[in-house]
Amino acid sequence: MNVHELLRLLQTEHDATAAQAGNLREQIERLTAALAETEARLAEFTATRKVIDGLAPPDQATAPAETATANVYQRIVTTFNEHPGKVFRVRDLHKHLDLPTDEPSINVTRSRLGRLVRQGLLEQPGRGRYQKRT
Repeated sequence: MNVHELLRLLQTEHDATAAQAGNLREQIERLTAALAETEARLAEFTATRKVIDGLAPPDQATAPAETATANVYQRIVTTFNEHPGKVFRVRDLHKHLDLPTDEPSINVTRSRLGRLVRQGLLEQPGRGRYQKRT
């Protein structure tokens, strides 16, 4: 195999890899947009649920799982309100709130913090770091 043939093969592989990278970037953009739309819709459902719960007679209790989720969100927001200048990592926030520090629990909180960032309550000054928006 001569040098010209080797360079041609290399260029072919480069072009194919660049095309694949472009396709993956497009997929990421589509998925990111779809995720943002879905999370916005989810926030709308949550807000609607809160309004309906507020209008429901007091004898109709909210489901325990929904109450637990709302309590965790409230505890997170309260923590950031009590420490407005402090930057928290997810694991540190879990320790502060006495929440489990296993990886699935951390990932759930990471998602919750992402939602709070998108809602404008928190900001992300660095990767994996969260603080109250000023």
